[in-house]
Amino acid sequence: MDRISDNIAREALASIEAAGTRRALHTWNGAVGRRMRLGSRDVLMFSSGNYLDLAHHPEVVEATARAARDLGCAAAGSRLINGNLGCHEALENELAAFYGTEAALVFGTGYMLNLGVIPALVGEGDVIFSDSLAHASLIDGARLSRATVEVFAHSSTTALSTALSRVRPRFRRALIVVDGVYSMDGDVAPLDEIAADARQHDAMLLVDDPHGTGTLGVQGRGSAELRGCLGEIDLLAGTLGKALGSFGAFVVCSAKVRDLLVNTARSFVFSCALAPPQVEAARAALRVVAREPWRRTALQSNATRLRDRLQVAGISTSPSTTHIVPVQIGDNVQTMSACASLLAAGFHAQGIRYPSVPRGTERLRITLMATHTHDEIDALASAVISILS
Repeated sequence: MDRISDNIAREALASIEAAGTRRALHTWNGAVGRRMRLGSRDVLMFSSGNYLDLAHHPEVVEATARAARDLGCAAAGSRLINGNLGCHEALENELAAFYGTEAALVFGTGYMLNLGVIPALVGEGDVIFSDSLAHASLIDGARLSRATVEVFAHSSTTALSTALSRVRPRFRRALIVVDGVYSMDGDVAPLDEIAADARQHDAMLLVDDPHGTGTLGVQGRGSAELRGCLGEIDLLAGTLGKALGSFGAFVVCSAKVRDLLVNTARSFVFSCALAPPQVEAARAALRVVAREPWRRTALQSNATRLRDRLQVAGISTSPSTTHIVPVQIGDNVQTMSACASLLAAGFHAQGIRYPSVPRGTERLRITLMATHTHDEIDALASAVISILS
């Protein structure tokens, strides 16, 4: 029997198909690492957020197994009812110490974090200044807040300063929202200049930095540490699910802001707490990050090697300066064809199309890992050059 929902889905999918933007799921098998299996094929992963290769690190795995055995596989409730376990508080204290802030608060995902944090800070009568390439979760959080939104040109401090001078005086509160590392371009926001603008215009600053967590800065504290302004950020959001090899997200902030979020961030209040195995995995990963700085050094060195190999062949990876390396192709069909050709050659680098990126900027999005070898990177570079030549 055809249901109304089936008819709606059929019509919508037909439109998506006609636009060449239909997506499909691949089923990957094996431990999450440099190599995984897709069907019968062994594939070298250049699409993973497992940047430091900690998702299957023995210490992280053991912490996860021990937590499941000793604490159980679920918190079984929200933090404000029965789910606030000692391990949650311990992780938040360790995150705050790692970033040098008063407090931290853990959320189920980065998307949930931004949907909860932004409306807790601003609402009607307030204004949000948002980078034009801000992550979807920042955009949606801004919409939910019902604040007025002013979009400024990507990473343009001139455009931001102009917008602040023109618009800020008309509103009660102001919040600037930016990514630390832009997930499709691999460039780092000029956070030192943005933080200075925020101070000058009495605005709060929220930096969403999941791709910088553990990977950038002398101690792995992300893009703000890299830019030398970590202490000037009001709220810095990171992830447990990429470089730290676990699941979930966190925001580091003042103790008063944490208290506000506990009371008003709906995606925190009305969600189950992270499961103890995920929490303990993240705690173990934090210890590895502190103990093994070679991982982030190797990660950035690997990214530089790939960019250099491609640049010599005339292939631009601009504006990337990090472990996210875009190769723009500019056409849906050609982009996905290149992705399929790489997969056939044993490499997975995801093809990215509109609406994930603006029309005309479709690309291969290549992500490096700390444990990729030079031979593997060179082989990928040769394959990309061959396919695009």
